[in-house]
Amino acid sequence: MDDFFSVLGPIGVVGIILIIVILIYALRAIRIVRPYEKGVVERVGRFIRVWEPGLHLLIPFVDRVTKVDMRENVVDVPPQEVITKDNVAVTVDAVVYYEATDPFKLIYNVANFFLAATKLAQTNLRNVIGEMQLDESLTSREKINITLRDILDDATDKWGVRVVRVELQRIEPPGDVTQAMHRQMKAERDRRAMILEAEGDRAAAIARAEGTKQSAILEAEGKATAIKEIAGAERAQRILIAEGEAQAILNVFSAIHEGGPSQDLISVRYLDTLKYVANGNATKIFMPLEMQGLASTVGAIGELLKEADNKPAAAAPVAAV
Repeated sequence: MDDFFSVLGPIGVVGIILIIVILIYALRAIRIVRPYEKGVVERVGRFIRVWEPGLHLLIPFVDRVTKVDMRENVVDVPPQEVITKDNVAVTVDAVVYYEATDPFKLIYNVANFFLAATKLAQTNLRNVIGEMQLDESLTSREKINITLRDILDDATDKWGVRVVRVELQRIEPPGDVTQAMHRQMKAERDRRAMILEAEGDRAAAIARAEGTKQSAILEAEGKATAIKEIAGAERAQRILIAEGEAQAILNVFSAIHEGGPSQDLISVRYLDTLKYVANGNATKIFMPLEMQGLASTVGAIGELLKEADNKPAAAAPVAAV
């Protein structure tokens, strides 16, 4: 070593020392700011500027740079006991997501942001849930999240931070309250099941009654239609019979007039008809209205019989016919 320094001499040693100092100075003067960071530069304890991402130079041992992470970060709020409006103690914890907006404020306006944000979130969480009933707090997570985010965002604005969102991790009631809630839930479900079953039975009964009603209506309509058809058929039959009888009477009447019957033949047929009318066991007595005509008819028949007796025997077969 002595030989090395003796060879270089005092000037060489000084040169080496200068080179080492320059390297150290250069290494400490060069600073690189990452894309998700910003740098707050101080010179002799006084704020100078804010560095953007990239390569920067500073004066070693004079300037000091503090890098601020501009990405979204999270603050974990530890569990705590909170009393609801109806005096039920619940265990609540949450997480707060935030991002830095102003590095200067974040460095100089708050000493310990994580501790300040945690205490602020715990305090406001107690205030928000303390104004709610237990049931409301269990079913209003979104409302609690939005309320806490608005409160924390307003409070942390002077710290150069924007609260992105707040999420409740859990709201846990005591064990006995949880068991009571389970029993209440079961009773409510049983009640809904019974209501639905009753409504189903009611709907089924209504459907059956409606079906019976429609069946009776259709049956009555069918019977009425059948009766109308039968009555129409009977009416048509009677009309046909009456038309047939009328046609028969017309045929008989026409035949009688076309044959030109004599008064003697009509009288004989009249007496023959009276024989059939008087025959039988009836207690009523039939008396012809035209008694004088009947008497004259009988007399005419007697005259005919006398003439028949006075005729010769050769004419007898003709009279018999």
